[in-house]
Amino acid sequence: MPVLLYTLGFLTVYLLAVCTPWGQRAENSWFYLGIQGGEEAWIYPLSGADYGSTPLPPLELSAKPTVMAGLAVIVVLTLVRRCWRQGCAALGVAILAIGGKEVFKSAVPRPDLVGAPENLLDQGFPSGHTVIPAALTLAAVLVVSPRVRPYVATAGVLWLACIAAATATMGGHRPSEVLGATLLACACYGLATWLLPSAAAPGATRTPRALPVITLTLALTVAVVSGARNDTLTRSLVSAATAFICALLVWYAAVERPARRTRPASD
Repeated sequence: MPVLLYTLGFLTVYLLAVCTPWGQRAENSWFYLGIQGGEEAWIYPLSGADYGSTPLPPLELSAKPTVMAGLAVIVVLTLVRRCWRQGCAALGVAILAIGGKEVFKSAVPRPDLVGAPENLLDQGFPSGHTVIPAALTLAAVLVVSPRVRPYVATAGVLWLACIAAATATMGGHRPSEVLGATLLACACYGLATWLLPSAAAPGATRTPRALPVITLTLALTVAVVSGARNDTLTRSLVSAATAFICALLVWYAAVERPARRTRPASD
């Protein structure tokens, strides 16, 4: 089951990056690459950190409005298409992934194994800003028609690549926290598709031959630009690589992997 693989990946990233001294040292050093803060990031003007500026959703204070708007769109699509099971599954994916992030961060706080400065203990695993575009994208592909699904996934993947790279490069979260958020969303999506009856579960999606290449090329470009900084090439490249992996995971889950059921349908 893909849900087990995504869950295993989530736990592995958490255990290696958060629960080991060498993992914490490696990622704590991330914050000292370049100047502290996100002002040197190319995407900083769109981050909403400047007073009076408009953030790119779901950064800064736009997180909750973005979630509410996303859930509203899912409800509207469900009513219009009358896809009740898929709509419930989509809402479940979004609520379980975003809510699960909050529960996990509260129940399993980040331990300090290396005597890190207090300002490096504020960030939690997984990243809340990253789980929102990942979860809403995977939820949306459940309620749109199969013909439109690849293009919705493309838009969502590009959104995720931008937010994941921006979150990492500006110091809001460590790369492991960004990757963990995406794996959590994919695990919730995998669970939803497994629980759906065979007739309602999304199958293999037919996509134009060039679309995967175009999508992933654009995702890589967006990740590189969104992760770029003026002061450190290493941090820029690692941020871009992390964001691209997140985009690849969501694209594979939403489009490339057909939903194969391993248990009889309930009805």
